[in-house]
Amino acid sequence: MAEAAAIAPQRAWGKGRLAAKPFGGRTRLAEFYQEGCAKIRLPDTFDATMEAVLINSSGGLTGGDHMEWEFSAGEATHLTLTTQACEKIYKASAGTAAVRAKIAVGAGATVHWLPQETILFDRASLSRRLDVEIAEGGEFLAVEAVLLGRKAMGEAMRTGLFQDCWRIRKGGILLHAENLRLSGDIAALAQETATLGGQVAFATLFYSGMDCEQQLEKLRALIGGANGGVSHYHVAGQDKLIARLVAADGFALRKILIPVISHLRKGASVPKVWNL
Repeated sequence: MAEAAAIAPQRAWGKGRLAAKPFGGRTRLAEFYQEGCAKIRLPDTFDATMEAVLINSSGGLTGGDHMEWEFSAGEATHLTLTTQACEKIYKASAGTAAVRAKIAVGAGATVHWLPQETILFDRASLSRRLDVEIAEGGEFLAVEAVLLGRKAMGEAMRTGLFQDCWRIRKGGILLHAENLRLSGDIAALAQETATLGGQVAFATLFYSGMDCEQQLEKLRALIGGANGGVSHYHVAGQDKLIARLVAADGFALRKILIPVISHLRKGASVPKVWNL
């Protein structure tokens, strides 16, 4: 029994990397690498774009697990990145799960970072980081949605840790930086008006493109009376849109998010794996 207690628990680890290049008028694969529980699949798109579906074959993350993703979109390519399912972050007996994503958007390229929701179970512990470099003329759309438990299953995240760090640069200039930390009594924090106002689903949307300012009023109209808002910023000659949304559950959040995402994707729907 003493020997069994001394054995460290097995941890999930994965690393995936993909680079896209233009060839023959389409976005093609230039580099592909996957290791551990990080898997990448490339479904047919039947147009000039590329879609990559990210998979965590371990089925979820807990304390001590580590996932690392790296993506590069070459000049004038179009790359959509999504996940096969919602990422589940389970109770951590020790340590913190870490997820890192690094994205490079080439000149005139388009990258849409559209993972499905992250579900945080009670006593989950997650530290997440997103680093993005956008070249001049590049377009980048990112959506990260989080659920504090699965409300339909009667689950709730009462305590735990969630850290989220974003650093997005365009043309070498820091365009967006944010740090979010929820820790300790998260159920009580979620009740505060300044945080979630009693809601358990929330999302952050970032968009940087040539048409940022023109999209502001349209996005506000799409959100309507929902709990959230959209702001436009002009930073050192660069533009960005930031939307913050909260909802009662994941389904209600998707009903707000999907029309907004589709509009910014110039009418294209969300990836097919998003379908319920």
